[in-house]
Amino acid sequence: MAKATQEFGEWPLKRLMTEIVGSGPKSADDMTREQAREAFQRILAGEPDETTLGAFWLANRWKRNNPEELAGYTDVMLEESVETAEPDANPVDCGANYDGKHTSAVLGVGAGLVAAAAGTPVVVHSGDRVPTQKATAYKHVLDELGVRTELDPSESADMVDETGFGFYYQPAFNPGIQDLYERRDMMGVRTFVNTIETVANPANADVHLGSFYHLAFAKKMTDLIEESDHLSFSRAIFFQGMEGYDDIRPGYTKVAEWDEGEDELEDYEIETANYGMEMEAEDLAVDDVTADSASITEEVLAGERDDHFADAIALNGAFRMYARQDVESLEEGLEKARDVIADGSAEAVLEDLRAF
Repeated sequence: MAKATQEFGEWPLKRLMTEIVGSGPKSADDMTREQAREAFQRILAGEPDETTLGAFWLANRWKRNNPEELAGYTDVMLEESVETAEPDANPVDCGANYDGKHTSAVLGVGAGLVAAAAGTPVVVHSGDRVPTQKATAYKHVLDELGVRTELDPSESADMVDETGFGFYYQPAFNPGIQDLYERRDMMGVRTFVNTIETVANPANADVHLGSFYHLAFAKKMTDLIEESDHLSFSRAIFFQGMEGYDDIRPGYTKVAEWDEGEDELEDYEIETANYGMEMEAEDLAVDDVTADSASITEEVLAGERDDHFADAIALNGAFRMYARQDVESLEEGLEKARDVIADGSAEAVLEDLRAF
């Protein structure tokens, strides 16, 4: 609930609905940055009633937020909710969609462990059954693997420095967003919160790896990063991941690459066939996403699989190395990925995580 002493500006959500954003997808206007900031300050404080908040979220979905609005929301989240804990290592921040996957295996745990074994520290973050899909995310695969996930941010930072791989738990590092869980759940559709939570950057990393459904959304996300007063990313790569997650899809994947100071967003394609990987999306489907993702990860890291899953984990691990510019090409990253699987280094990172 809003504190009695808390003061806001002149733009309660109901007024924003009536005068700015609530007239429909074609006639609605965009908010100023300050209006967007005030709106999210009110939301985090619990000030709007449930009906007004739901209407505001839906109106934003209809009209589609521009980067300036998203940057305003993000900066308020970073100022008022996110507790960062920066490890000594400078990891790749992997911000997959928090609501998870329900069809294909989650490859990012295995890929992150492979990258960590090859010298590229990796951070992942997620909540627990986040709306709308409430599907399998990083936390659930790590839980299944016997890795402790309900960590304070400082513990997460220590995990990165001790193992090369770290997990940050949203309720611990971003409690303001967690407090919106029930209202988000009642919406039944995604809101802009699903977008901004992926760039919370709890480890204060320089490099972000995220996913998108359409290239125009990647441009919006890199514009958000540029517009934000607080995000520290100097490099970001977004790609058209499987089920919107941060796993390269078999076949053809569109990629958008941004570096601070560059005028243009570079986009290109990854075709798995070019790396000797003849597979389709259905080849990575599983029956039980949580349990199967964990067992596949264990078997790949132990060198017990030589199949599409092993190829996919190696390729995604290589892409994390490339994102941090620890290798010059995916080919070089793939060679490193396969080496650390073959010599047991990647499996050793998993054992270190279990012992943490």
